[in-house]
Amino acid sequence: MDESLVKIRHERSKKDYPKLRLAEDEYVEFVFKRAKICLFLIMGGTAISVILVLIAFLMFLLSQAVIDEMGQRFLFIMLGALLVSAIIIGTIAFMIYSGNKLFVTNKHVVQLVMNSLVSSSENMIDLPSIEDVSFRQEGIMQQIFHYGTLRLATVGDETTYTFKYSDISSEELKAVSKLVTEAKKTCKKKDN
Repeated sequence: MDESLVKIRHERSKKDYPKLRLAEDEYVEFVFKRAKICLFLIMGGTAISVILVLIAFLMFLLSQAVIDEMGQRFLFIMLGALLVSAIIIGTIAFMIYSGNKLFVTNKHVVQLVMNSLVSSSENMIDLPSIEDVSFRQEGIMQQIFHYGTLRLATVGDETTYTFKYSDISSEELKAVSKLVTEAKKTCKKKDN
């Protein structure tokens, strides 16, 4: 590829993905995020929780005559705490789920893993080190909504990197495999 084009793509990648530590002539080819259907499930679960708490609030308001003043305060505080908890837990789950990404550059695969708000990791694999790229779907939900696990097996110590809940297409999978093959060929040419 032309050096000026590589430089332009590198600068664009640095601008678009400032958290990535890219080498001088490295640029992002693909970005894989987790499947949107699971985000909808998180938002749906949060919405159902909020609706249930609001129904409980309504029932509480309608039954005030039966419960004494102390019991009313206790129920009001408990329902308020449940409502706030449902919103906070849903928001945190949304942030953590959407914080997981897989970047494929012209030289590496970089996986940003977010386990919690305070726990994250970054895995980086050289493209020539990847032995196998595969995509696995298990269960009817994954088949219907076309998401699954992207698997990258490396040479040597048999390490396998996985990116769960990915909605990678077959064309993207082929393109990543092609990048790996080209990187291996380039690496062999440099060795000779």
